[in-house]
Amino acid sequence: MADIAKLGDELLGLTILEAKELNDYLEERGIKAAAAVAVAGPAGGGDAAAAAEEKDEFDVILTDGGDKKINVIKVVREVVSGLGLKEAKDLVESAPKPIKEGVSKDEAEELKKKFEEAGAKVEIK
Repeated sequence: MADIAKLGDELLGLTILEAKELNDYLEERGIKAAAAVAVAGPAGGGDAAAAAEEKDEFDVILTDGGDKKINVIKVVREVVSGLGLKEAKDLVESAPKPIKEGVSKDEAEELKKKFEEAGAKVEIK
């Protein structure tokens, strides 16, 4: 059993390039790629999948303007440059609508806090 555990640990430690080389090696010896990927998949994908899931850009979406729409409209005009009063009012009334897209996590949290203080409901995706 110790040899299997050692082999399993080695497979889990493979980089994506090493897993690809293992796949090629096994295919040359008649083992189908699907079986090789099933063996090497978790090894190469473990760290890469975790890194891919960690987002660095977020969208701030106004889900509900709330009861104090005037305050929310003021925050929209403050946050979104170039909007007139009518455009800001239309944006608040047509919720759910994205307010800012592709912002950092800190900026998204800050915007969410501003809108919630004004009485709106905001979602970060």
